[in-house]
Amino acid sequence: MQDADISVGNLVDERDGGPITIGYGRYAPGQSLSETIKVDDVMIVLEGRLSVSTEAGTVTAGPGEIVYMPKGETVTIRSHEEGALTAYVTYPHWRPAHA
Repeated sequence: MQDADISVGNLVDERDGGPITIGYGRYAPGQSLSETIKVDDVMIVLEGRLSVSTEAGTVTAGPGEIVYMPKGETVTIRSHEEGALTAYVTYPHWRPAHA
């Protein structure tokens, strides 16, 4: 993980017997995270706003909007001035770097 004020937590994962991971993410205002996606990832913005940039362009999402990030894609996720709360679903399972 990079040095950023971003926290995540899985609520459902392989320990629950299913094929997906479901969790929440919290992004403090003005944070940025760049990574290559290791699983198919669907992020739902619950509060605030995020921008997700790829080689194809940038998508900005707010409450109730969904961003799909396919496995292998390199993304930069940026939170706006109000920060953001998200939910995510991944297939297959994803683990935070500290887990």
